[in-house]
Amino acid sequence: MVDTHAHLSLCEPAVDELVAAARAAGVRRVLTIGLDEASNREAIADAASHPEVFASVGRHPNASAGFDDAAAADIARLAADPGVRAVGETGLDFYRDGAPRAEQRTAFAAQVEIAADAGLPVVIHVRDGQGRSEAVDEAFATLDRLAGGPVILHCFSAPGRVADAAERGWYCSFAGNVTYPKAGTLREASAAVPEHLILVETDSPYLAPQVVRGKPNQPANVVATADVVASARGVSATDLERAIEANAERLLRW
Repeated sequence: MVDTHAHLSLCEPAVDELVAAARAAGVRRVLTIGLDEASNREAIADAASHPEVFASVGRHPNASAGFDDAAAADIARLAADPGVRAVGETGLDFYRDGAPRAEQRTAFAAQVEIAADAGLPVVIHVRDGQGRSEAVDEAFATLDRLAGGPVILHCFSAPGRVADAAERGWYCSFAGNVTYPKAGTLREASAAVPEHLILVETDSPYLAPQVVRGKPNQPANVVATADVVASARGVSATDLERAIEANAERLLRW
């Protein structure tokens, strides 16, 4: 199994222990995600120190205040590091509005273009207010306009747009919230994603799956999330693991 989205620098315990626990659980690869200038460099350092770990670099929408040409150039430089296999996470967050929406849009568009220029996938964070779809609709439109390569819809949470994502060839990645008792609609969405476009992740230290809910998440727990997705899809855990590993290897070239 693989974990296609984690934030190792935010997790506990230390990265060495997280990687060892993941390995013991059968997790062979982890993509650790940068959120800003400091965590981008931490992600690259963790990738350099652990052969199982690869990095993604970007500016999270809630950290996009002040994003400018210098910030874009910095991400573009970091994207050339051999341990970097994706750009982001980037996108739009209209739930928290942690940064002005205009600056979120600027950072988002720039990073989509950086990913296209670098020939790397772009990792997308999209979150709307309750009962709304503004961020999702706008993010899809921006990606339609600017994306020049693979798109990963991280922590997929737009069940009504599964068919739209599949039509575009975008990858849908499911996190621990798909395992929660009230997440039936999300499990149905996980069952509808074409086999060649499905991924799983932890988003650790966030969104621990139900079996360890309430505790800090870590990459080893991706196995529990995958088990629930396999059940929703009516396939064996082994078959789903095989598909996800093939998808991640094709997408992230690891």
